[in-house]
Amino acid sequence: MSGGGFDLRGHKERLNEIEKQISAPGAWDKPDLLTPVLQEKTQLSGQVEEWEALEASRNNVLEWLEMAAEEETAEMLQALNEALDEMSSRLDAAQMRTLLSGPEDISEAILEIHPGAGGTESQDWAEMLLRMYRRFAEQSGFKVEVLDLLPGDEAGIKSVTLHIHGPYAYGQLKAEKGTHRLIRISPFDSSGRRHTSFASVDVYPDAGQDIEITVRDEDIRVDIFRSSGPGGQSVNTTDSAVRITHLPTGLVAQCQNEKSQHKNKEAALKVLKARLYELELQKIADERQAEYAAKGAIAFGSQIRTYTLQPYRLVKDHRTDTETSNVDAVLDGCIAPFIHNYLLHLHARK
Repeated sequence: MSGGGFDLRGHKERLNEIEKQISAPGAWDKPDLLTPVLQEKTQLSGQVEEWEALEASRNNVLEWLEMAAEEETAEMLQALNEALDEMSSRLDAAQMRTLLSGPEDISEAILEIHPGAGGTESQDWAEMLLRMYRRFAEQSGFKVEVLDLLPGDEAGIKSVTLHIHGPYAYGQLKAEKGTHRLIRISPFDSSGRRHTSFASVDVYPDAGQDIEITVRDEDIRVDIFRSSGPGGQSVNTTDSAVRITHLPTGLVAQCQNEKSQHKNKEAALKVLKARLYELELQKIADERQAEYAAKGAIAFGSQIRTYTLQPYRLVKDHRTDTETSNVDAVLDGCIAPFIHNYLLHLHARK
């Protein structure tokens, strides 16, 4: 089976070259130098396995078609339908990989959620989004690490920063960058009135160890303060929280989730580097695509999706017109169709 621009033989030859490279004498003397090589190996192996599985699925469909043509029974047709469903699922996954072809798409992701104006109402909406992304990550096989979380005064959250671990986490979650709007009858309004709440989501590719993002000591200001949050926790009893300000750009990153000041500083620095990396990527994109029509649609602060709970139930993405009335499923993490259609839209605009 061959098709498109996928070079199965070339991928296998490159994998053999990598195996020789990492098994050569002295190859592991400087493991840091092998990081990009091992990442390439993982990526190539996944692509080869995916293509071979798709080929096997196709052959399975052809075999069932041949048998059904000779003797059409209910059991045969059921087996054929199951084989077709499997191949369709694998084709969708292969298409997703094709859409995630940007150099940073394979990266892990730093995801931040901030409520808009509106106090408790918006903070509760931010926490609902946090749950949604945690569920999506779980369904996608990603691991979620909370780098920083500031609880709301009454309910919800004031802010949260997550590290989403797993290949292509950024490539998928970049579709979520922007402002998310919620329309519902507020559980915090005794009059039962309908409220509109906003929360912003920002997503950055994790710079990783193989990309050099230099942060000079003279370019940052480090502030140490006492963590805030639910009382009684030992994390709040010492000045362990860290806020780092990058003076040339004004970017700020903080972490207060760990008891150790050192660990909080490491985490805050990781977030800062991710933001600086994203800033550099944005500069390149702006230079190459100054007139790119969709630029406004993906800018920070733009409204990308509305979640309506009353007077009717509907989730609609304003960039692609993708919509569903199954609001509960979306808030439970089933956002893959929105991500897939956004990536198709982005690919078409490019």
